[in-house]
Amino acid sequence: MEAIKIAVIGGSGLYNMSAISAVETLEIDTPFGKPSGAIRIGSLRGKRVAFVPRHGEGHVLSPATLPYRANIYALKTLGVRFVIAVNAVGSLREDYAPGHIITPDQIIDYTIHTRARSFFEDGVVAHVSVADPTSDYLRKIIGDAVEAIGGIVHRRGTFLVEDGPRFATRAESHLFRAWGCDLIGMTSAPEAFLAREAEIDFASLAHVTDYDSWHEAEEAVTSDMVIETLSKNIETVQAALAEAIARIDEDKVVPAHTALDTALATSRAAMDAATVKKLKPILARALNLD
Repeated sequence: MEAIKIAVIGGSGLYNMSAISAVETLEIDTPFGKPSGAIRIGSLRGKRVAFVPRHGEGHVLSPATLPYRANIYALKTLGVRFVIAVNAVGSLREDYAPGHIITPDQIIDYTIHTRARSFFEDGVVAHVSVADPTSDYLRKIIGDAVEAIGGIVHRRGTFLVEDGPRFATRAESHLFRAWGCDLIGMTSAPEAFLAREAEIDFASLAHVTDYDSWHEAEEAVTSDMVIETLSKNIETVQAALAEAIARIDEDKVVPAHTALDTALATSRAAMDAATVKKLKPILARALNLD
């Protein structure tokens, strides 16, 4: 099968876009279990793209229990080099209004360490650099694409990732604002960090659905409210995503593609053979594996 170099992680409004043609469905298994659902491969704006249904068909998986490692591992086995993750988010700023799109450049991981966070456990240890956790290259492409289709974009933002599935209390929301956070959501961690370990370039196309609970002039956020605004956002998100994919150079080399060069802490001689085999798609370039 020809390598699929671009992937999108998101909901049904994305992988069911009418602009996608020649769709095939793949059931993939990984050493970390099955992905959230079948991965759809389709043609969009002249490129073959893999679509991962982050929460499964019908939105049946909770943010705290998603198979993040299986999703990223599966994409790596397909040859994916670039991921655009679409996130519905709450805004922690007045000027980042519902309907706007953000390309976050920073992430604060406020999850409580119940999520599987790394491919590198016993046998092979790696400490990847995520000082800048999202891709400058993809963020610029997304921002330019949003402007090209007439949307409103903010090209920086600090994304606070909470466990969920509940929404934040007002006190938490005010705390996150005091920390300097701009957005709040539930799924970019550990997704972004696993992508870096897998040497996949990653960025988020975050679209605002609500003002979270800090904005006391607005009604407290509810699931129904988020879903209603999400449905209003979807046309803009689809158009921006298609435009962004058209602009990606599938063969461009960016720093994320060599992230393991400075990350592997275990000497080659000490690496556990079974672990190396398990992680072969991820380690193949760095260790020059056949």
